[in-house]
Amino acid sequence: MMNEQLPRLRRGLDIFPSPVPDRPGLLFRDPFRYTNEILIIPPLLTAALSFFDGESTLLDAQAYVSKLAGQLIPREIIGSMVDVMRENGFLETEDFERMRAARHAEFAATTSRMPAHSGSGYPDKGEELREQLDDYLRDHRNPAPDPIIGLAAPHVSPWGGWECYAAAYGRLSGAAGEQLKDKTIVLLGTSHYGQPEKFGLTRKPFVTPLGTLQPDTEMIDYLASRSDGAVAMEDYCHSIEHSIEFQCVFLQQMLGNDFKIVPILCGPFAKALRSGEPPERDDNVMRFFDALGEMAELHSSRLFWALGVDLAHVGVRYGDELVARADQDEMLEVKEEDQERLKRVCDGDAEEFFDLVKPEQDSLKWCGFSPLYTFLSVMQNVRGELLRYDQWNIDEESVVSFAAMEFVNGK
Repeated sequence: MMNEQLPRLRRGLDIFPSPVPDRPGLLFRDPFRYTNEILIIPPLLTAALSFFDGESTLLDAQAYVSKLAGQLIPREIIGSMVDVMRENGFLETEDFERMRAARHAEFAATTSRMPAHSGSGYPDKGEELREQLDDYLRDHRNPAPDPIIGLAAPHVSPWGGWECYAAAYGRLSGAAGEQLKDKTIVLLGTSHYGQPEKFGLTRKPFVTPLGTLQPDTEMIDYLASRSDGAVAMEDYCHSIEHSIEFQCVFLQQMLGNDFKIVPILCGPFAKALRSGEPPERDDNVMRFFDALGEMAELHSSRLFWALGVDLAHVGVRYGDELVARADQDEMLEVKEEDQERLKRVCDGDAEEFFDLVKPEQDSLKWCGFSPLYTFLSVMQNVRGELLRYDQWNIDEESVVSFAAMEFVNGK
């Protein structure tokens, strides 16, 4: 085998310690689902990963791993690892570019956005899903006494954040939910894998085990036509993202399918966090805010808002040195900081909210920052109420926080 140059390892992969006791090492998974294969790289070979930089060679990696092992590791072993990673799209190669293009074209050609998380985030059978959601909501059907214009709920797995989901969507019980039938719900979700300073749109109906939600194509086209440069149309991220899908199933449970949706994935405001300047200083972001605000004003009587947002991400899984425990030790300080931010959100104060988020490029790693800031910037007279706040150990060393909120017109 020739001493080939090693390709770059793809960015954005999910890489975790292997959870399989008899197969230690690092687990590789593709969150974009260009491949469904999951690889586990043995401990010794993980040392070679630093050489996947587009400049080092297979011989460089072999020499380093052999030195660590104290014996010669055959070049074929490193080569086999390269072949498997290349074939499954974990490396930046022409093979991967073709794989990605094929997946994007496949999504663009589909007539519907099919469920990506049924069977994992929630049951994939309609009757079983309804029973589970009924169980979540049983003690939380507390209809809002006054008209509300929107809700915020988590996008963490429903079985981890069910009490916050129930606190939010329980407000749509009875007459409160009946008022939303035949309306359009604007869904603002975190785009975990989308382009910074971009907003992902799709005209595809959303299918779940509870039925099909039709898009409001008139409003989607309105946004696309007035937001040149800001919108990724038929954004592939919609095919894999959970932040909107989880809202859909709760909305269907409360309202049936008698409403339309405008699904919007909000990419990270990376430029704002780096510079400390408000997100709307970016021309594309400002253009989208203007278009969404105009749409909200033109169709205020037809619209309801649902935000799928999580808050802080703390612990080993998220690059921190500390082992995080929900509602204990350092997480009590995180709770205080979270609630300071949530107070600004409920006050409808986008500027002060951003002032709390921007230090250290958001040390709490609020993945719901973009949708929340978008909502506050567009609905400038909104006021909110915190319905519930929770923290959850997503694994033994890491915690996610989230909240349920409702919003009213503050005029």
